Amino acid sequence: MSEFETVQSFETVNLLRDDAAAIVEMNRPEVLNAWNGQVGEDLVAALQACAADDVRAVMVTGAGRAFSAGADLSSFGEGGIPLLPSGRPNLEQVLQSRYHPIIRLVRRLEKPVLAAVDGAAAGIGMSFALACDLVTVSERASLNHAFTKIGLGPDGGASVFLVNRVGWTRAAEIMFEGRKVPAAEAQAIGLVNRVLPVEGFRAAAEEQLRALAGGPTAAYTAIKRTLNAQVVRHLEELFAIEAREQSRMAETEDFVSAAMAFMSKQEPVYSGR
Repeated sequence: MSEFETVQSFETVNLLRDDAAAIVEMNRPEVLNAWNGQVGEDLVAALQACAADDVRAVMVTGAGRAFSAGADLSSFGEGGIPLLPSGRPNLEQVLQSRYHPIIRLVRRLEKPVLAAVDGAAAGIGMSFALACDLVTVSERASLNHAFTKIGLGPDGGASVFLVNRVGWTRAAEIMFEGRKVPAAEAQAIGLVNRVLPVEGFRAAAEEQLRALAGGPTAAYTAIKRTLNAQVVRHLEELFAIEAREQSRMAETEDFVSAAMAFMSKQEPVYSGR
């Protein structure tokens, strides 16, 4: 039985603690932890709480059988989604207000952040996992650059994290094909750090988190600052490019038809317009 206890329950996210170790758990298992506006707000609040000095390591994960299926496309019909003059969703504003603050927080936390991925991590869910310092997955996990499947480009910093983890050649393949990368392949190409059995996955990930929380925190901070300076120093520039391109894609016929096909569980047909 886990020794972690829930210290705060937001509407869609749980914050758990065991001494200096903290877990941020997305909690919408009925929709595979897909992100809507509330998830964005709750993740920001939970990650901000993890900035406390008595937290020395953080794990992000998802409740149920997935890490996160990505954006909740059904939320595009909610009143909280900003619209362009054309009536299409303003994806640039959504990224800037909902996604970017979370990725920034992960990188700015001066302590290790571990992604524990059991099941699917797709779209922004994949970006969120890859933004973390370490990624541990279960044998049934998959990472899916699903943006292409709905006629969109990368977001959430996926372009920088993918290229830096696996190099240009494999990153381009994963993005253009929009395919699922299963756990074993993900480890083989350097996309993730560790693959663990499904049985006992959560307990093993928690043990890894405790080890990080008991490690040399100041050294970890130095490592993270150095990695940020080398790897994600252009993150803000890439955020702006990704957001601008997503906004442009929102006006295309391909996005609209592919999004509708996705929600009706049909195969999309692209016109190139």
